[in-house]
This record gives sequence, structure tokens and C-alpha cells, in this order.
Amino acid sequence: MTADAVPVISDPREGAGRTYEVSAGLASGGPRDATRGGVNPPAPPAERGRESPLWIDPYSQAVVDVVERAGPAVVAIEIGAGRGSQGGAGSGFVVTPDGYVMTNSHVVSGARAIRVKTPAGETAEAQVVGDDPATDLAVIRVDAAALATSSRGSPGAAPPGVSYLPVDGELAPRVGQLAVAIGNPLGFESTVSTGVVSALGRSLRGKGNRLIDGVIQHTAPLNPGSSGGPLLDGAGRVIGVNTAIIARSQGLGFAIAVETAAWVLGQLLAHGRVRRAWLGVGAIRRPLDRRLAYHHDLGAAAVEVQSVEPGSPAARAGLQDGDLIVRFGDLPVDGVDALHRALRTWPAGQTAQLTVIRRGGRIAVDIVPVWASSAA
Repeated sequence: MTADAVPVISDPREGAGRTYEVSAGLASGGPRDATRGGVNPPAPPAERGRESPLWIDPYSQAVVDVVERAGPAVVAIEIGAGRGSQGGAGSGFVVTPDGYVMTNSHVVSGARAIRVKTPAGETAEAQVVGDDPATDLAVIRVDAAALATSSRGSPGAAPPGVSYLPVDGELAPRVGQLAVAIGNPLGFESTVSTGVVSALGRSLRGKGNRLIDGVIQHTAPLNPGSSGGPLLDGAGRVIGVNTAIIARSQGLGFAIAVETAAWVLGQLLAHGRVRRAWLGVGAIRRPLDRRLAYHHDLGAAAVEVQSVEPGSPAARAGLQDGDLIVRFGDLPVDGVDALHRALRTWPAGQTAQLTVIRRGGRIAVDIVPVWASSAA
């Protein structure tokens, strides 16, 4: 299977209930004593002046810094079985100081009960705030008091607070940079794995057959249960949300990009769901006849309208079965995925102009998209 093949969404519902805590780096073997087997070299001569009995190389120190900075914000999610689903486990990470946690839609969708466990061992009930299967992202909420870190009475320590990881949609990861994944694969809590960002701009097919664009491909090992955990850069900042693996492969992990995650997070916090503009057509991608494409200076394909829902914006605009949509506003449309991308950022209630080929002729159709209902 190639890297561009449709991946199998990692099923988080395995290994629930285990309480082992391991640290998995680039090695794939089981947990072992970090002071044996050459994982950390012996302490260098005393003239280095380090207080720590063990010296580690700069790469390892970078990973340790990321884990110490971001690890307290990563939680384990335990799922109670719901109608049509099995219980299991996944991962998530706190994104606001008042207890909102981001994870994958396929982790919490259909869950009868959700429990969150922090790295400190605290557990709390959680509720789904919003769910977007189209991007495989969801937000749940936990009582912030259960997430508060304790200073254990250390002299001069700051009062307890909530560790969280901001989701900054302006971050732009680069191919080759360090990628650190933290999660709970197969029930092993607080597991760390490392790799690099190996490719950008991949696409995955989400639920409802919508295309998820801008997906990050990376080499940090993932397993069932890693779903929903953060993918971090060398500064401990979120660059993605781990979501998928390709079955029977190695070094092929996928994460929803932070740009998408930030947009979805804002939508879910504001509305409880992701609002998308809707036209009310059933359509397929249709390759264009070469002569037709040449005559109208078009691409190789368009969106063919196959059905128009009564009372929809498409019906009011006069779209007909067999119409070929070739442009949405200024954007060329060469398939259903391109039409979805155009509608994602188009505000409902604002008129858009479609360029349509009807019976060989080119016409302009004004249409006013509306917000899609939850069922649309």
C-alpha cells in the first residue's frame, strides 16, 4: 500500500483498563530500565559539572523538554460502550484552562460514558461538547478541578493550575522537523514516541466520504489508543492531532493538521458543531469531453448535478439534473471535494455565483448557500 492510500482509522477500543506506564522512543521493544542496555550512556567525567548522574545528548534532551512541557496536558480517555459501539480507550489533550479536551471523533462517537484519566492518576467524568466526524475531531469537557496540577506543598511553588496546550492555527510544520507523539497506545498510559514530519498536504477520507485536506504524515510510531493525542514540535507546540495509521505498515502515521484543528475547535466551542454552507444537490465528479473543455477553457473534470433537493438553495437557484458546475465564485471546481472545500469557508446567506455548463452552453447561476443541518 502506498503512502497516499486511504488509511485505516486507528481503532482506539483496545487495551482499555491497563495501567502500565512505559516510554517508547524510536526503539520498538518493550519497556526496560533506562539505566541499562545503553539507553543512556554513563555519566561523563566530573569536570562537566552536571548535577544529574546521567548525561543525555541534545536530541534526547529536546524530546525530554517536550515531554516535560506538554505531557501533563495529555490525558487517557476511557470509553463506556454505547449503542452500536464497544468500550475502549483513546487519547486527548487539554486545550483550555477551563477543562476543554480535544480528541478524535471516532474515539468518543457513540460513547455511553466517558472517563478521563490524567498523568497524575486523577479520574473524572467527561461530556461531549461537539463532534465533527467529517474531520475526525471532537471536543469533550472535564471538571477543571480534576485537571489541576498539584505543587505538593513545595516551598515557594505556584498555586495549582491546569496544564493545557494552545491550538495555534498559524503554526506551519516543515518536512524533516522533529515530531513527538504522546498518547495511550494499547492502554499503556503516557507513552512517548518520536519521529519526523515526513510529508505535508496528504488527504484522508473521513466519515460521510468528505475529504480531510492538509493531513500531516509522520514517522512517530502510533498504535490503537494513540488516536486523539497531540503531535508536537520541538518546542512542545501542537502541530497536529494523531488520527490514523495504515494497517500492516511501519513509519506511516497521520495527524489532522493544527490549522484544521484550530478551525474546528473554534466552531465546536462556539456552536457545538461545525457549520458548513450547503447547496442541496447530489453530485458526482464527471470527466469533461475534451472538445467541451477546450471550447470553454476548462479543466479535465467538473461536478455533475444528479439530484436537487426540493426547497434547497439549489432548487431556488434553478439548478437542474445534468448541470455541470465548473466554478464556485472564482474557484475552479473539478470534483465534489473541491466543491466541499469552497463551501467550507463560504458564509451562509451570502450570494455566490456558480459557473455552469448546461446543454453545452455556459451560464452563470446565483445561489445563496445556507447552513447545513446536522443531518445534511
